[in-house]
Amino acid sequence: MESDNTSHTTTVKQGFWARAVDLYVDGFRSMTLGSTLWVIIAIKLFIFFVVIKILFFPDFLSSRSDSDEGKAQYVREQLINNQ
Repeated sequence: MESDNTSHTTTVKQGFWARAVDLYVDGFRSMTLGSTLWVIIAIKLFIFFVVIKILFFPDFLSSRSDSDEGKAQYVREQLINNQ
């Protein structure tokens, strides 16, 4: 009889992030509400990264200048003047 150690050796060689993803995927797959939880997680991430960024973090430098040089000059002035 041969033992099947190939799956064990491949999981050992995987990186930390790959093993963490495998842990979560296997965990949610065995749950009855797994797909619903993934949808909730996706909606929360969308709200965090898209909606909140639009509402609370406007592009402030674009209102000060259109060019990159003008934006850099504004930042330099603010750093020098506010010390």
